[in-house]
Amino acid sequence: MAYLFQPDYVRYVCSCGSVKPVSKIYFCRHCLKVRCGYCVCHEVDSHYCSNCMENLPSPEVRLKKNKCSNCFECPCCFQTLSTRAAPAPVRAGGNPSVEDTKSLAKPPPKKVYYLSCSFCRWTSRDAGIPDQFVATGGWPEQENPHLARIVALLEYHKILASRERQQSERKKFHPKRTYMQFEKFAMSSVMVRKRAGLCPLPQSQQSDYPQPAVASEEVEELSPDIFTQPLDITKITTLEQRLKHPDVQAEEINQLRPQHKQFLMKRSQRCRVCEHNVCKPEYSPQSIKFKIQLAAFYHIPEVRIVTCEPLRIGQTSELLLKLCNPTQHQTQIMLFPLSTSITPTTVTAAGTKEVDRENMQLGCESPNLLPSLVRQITVTEDPKPLKLSPQAEIILPESILILPPRDDAAEYDDTGDTHNFQDDPKLVVWRKGNKAVIRLLVKPNEDEQIEEGKEITVGFVMQYGYVNTIATLEHKEPQKLDLKIKLFLSIGKLVGST
Repeated sequence: MAYLFQPDYVRYVCSCGSVKPVSKIYFCRHCLKVRCGYCVCHEVDSHYCSNCMENLPSPEVRLKKNKCSNCFECPCCFQTLSTRAAPAPVRAGGNPSVEDTKSLAKPPPKKVYYLSCSFCRWTSRDAGIPDQFVATGGWPEQENPHLARIVALLEYHKILASRERQQSERKKFHPKRTYMQFEKFAMSSVMVRKRAGLCPLPQSQQSDYPQPAVASEEVEELSPDIFTQPLDITKITTLEQRLKHPDVQAEEINQLRPQHKQFLMKRSQRCRVCEHNVCKPEYSPQSIKFKIQLAAFYHIPEVRIVTCEPLRIGQTSELLLKLCNPTQHQTQIMLFPLSTSITPTTVTAAGTKEVDRENMQLGCESPNLLPSLVRQITVTEDPKPLKLSPQAEIILPESILILPPRDDAAEYDDTGDTHNFQDDPKLVVWRKGNKAVIRLLVKPNEDEQIEEGKEITVGFVMQYGYVNTIATLEHKEPQKLDLKIKLFLSIGKLVGST
C-alpha cells in the first residue's frame, strides 16, 4: 500500500509545460487540454466564516475588513475561541436579618461570560479583559495606535485616485464632467467639490493633508533592567504571534488580545483559453458539493507506482505500475516514448485522424452555447521548456492495454472479474475491475555521470481513449478521441553496482 502515500512520485505534464501530480490539475472538456493552477483564472464566488458559516457578499466583506464580527481566534495558538459561562461574583454587603431574608424572594443567579481556548487554555481573563453579561458580543476591541495616520493616508490616496481618474477621462471626452463620477471612490460630493480641483489648494486646505513621514535618528533607550532581569521565554511572544497582529506587535503574552476570525472564500477556476469553468463550487458555505468539477483524476487514467527493483547501472530492473480508469467508458491505453507528438486524434469508422487546433475548443464558438458576457482575448502562450530529463531508459510494450469502465459495485465483488481480455502475460500482472498492474523494464543510463543515491526519473507518453459527451451542433453524438499526455515518474534512488 505504499503507492497511497506518493503524491509527487508520478507527475503529469500540463499544457503550459509545468509538471504537477494528478490531484492538482484539471481537464478542460472543451479544449481537451490539461490545465494546472497557472492555466486557469481564479474567481471569488463567496466569502464565509469557517466557524459560524456566515455568508456575506463582497461589498459587506470589504466594509468588515474581511473579518467575522461574531467569532474570535486565540492570539496564542490561532484556534477558534469559545464562549464560557461562569457565576457572577457576589458583592459583599450587610448581613440581613432572618425575617428580611424570608420576606425577600431569592433572585436568579447571574452569569458572566468570557472567551476561552480549548487547545492552549488561554482565556480573556489572562489578558485582563473584563467579563461580559451578554454571550453574543460586546467584547472590547483593541484600537490601533496608528489609526488616525492610516485614515489620513487612505483619504489622501482617494483624492489622488479621483484626480487621476478625472485626468484620464478628460482626455477621452471633451464635454464637461460632473462631480458625481467620484462617488465610486467612496467620497461625498462636498469633499469632491472641495478637493478635486487641479489648481493648488489654499493654505487653509493644505492642513488636511497628512504630514510626510520624517526619519529620526533618536532611538529609545533600553531599560536598565534588560541586562539584570532574568528572561522568561514563556512570557514573550513569538514571531508568528507578533506578525499575526502587525498593528500592535505585543512583546509579552499578557498584552495579546483576541482577534476577529478572518473570512474564507469559495473560488471557481475558469480556463484561460475557452473561458469555460473547470471547477465551480456551490454558493452555500454548508455545501461541499460542486456544480462543476473537472478535476483530472475524473477523466485521465491514474498511474501509480507499485514497486521497483533496486536500480543499478548496466542492469535491468522491473517496474510495476498500476493504472486505473476513472471514467464510465472503456478505454485503451498505449505507451510511447517522450519524443512522440501529443496531438489529439479522433476515432472514426474509417480509422483515426488528427483533430484540428480550431476544432479542439468544442464548445467555444458553437451557436448553441451562450457567449460570455465579458469576452476576453484568447490566451495562447508557448509551453515552458521542460527541465526534467530522464536518467534511465524504459522499455515500453507495443501491445494495447484495455481497461473497463469504472464500477463502484465491483469493489465489493469477490466473485472475480467477468471481463475476458486477451492480455499479454508479459505485460499484465494483475487485473481487477477498472484497475490493472503492468510490468515494465527500466535500465539506468551509462553515458551520464549519475552519482550513487541520486533520484532516477523516467518518462513516457500515455495515449488513452476519451469519450467526450458534450453535445454541440458539430458533434451531437459522443465523440471518441485518442488523447496523449506526458508523464514523469520518480522510481527510486540509484544504488551501488554490486
